[in-house]
Amino acid sequence: MKTAFLFPGQGAQKTGMGKSFYDVDADARAVFDEASKLLGIDMAALCFEPDERLNLTEYTQAAMVTTGIAMLKVLEKNHIKADVSAGLSLGEYESLYYAGVLSAKD
Repeated sequence: MKTAFLFPGQGAQKTGMGKSFYDVDADARAVFDEASKLLGIDMAALCFEPDERLNLTEYTQAAMVTTGIAMLKVLEKNHIKADVSAGLSLGEYESLYYAGVLSAKD
């Protein structure tokens, strides 16, 4: 059986996204911490607490990509891999990250 990862686009964001990964995995927390440092935004607070900024494009996109990369770190650690990946709109960036074309800093 083949496995595919499909990454959602902007508009799929919701308060609490990625929290279950963040709460139990150091690598997921590290992704949120690194994004916070790079962007000057508390990404955990933005994603996990009610915050109107989550629906503003400049914050939504950072939150979605950060969450996607954090989830990928947990999947990778658990040896869960995809044969193919794709993304809808903004999700293309997470797919490109998964394929090794982009780095997290990109």
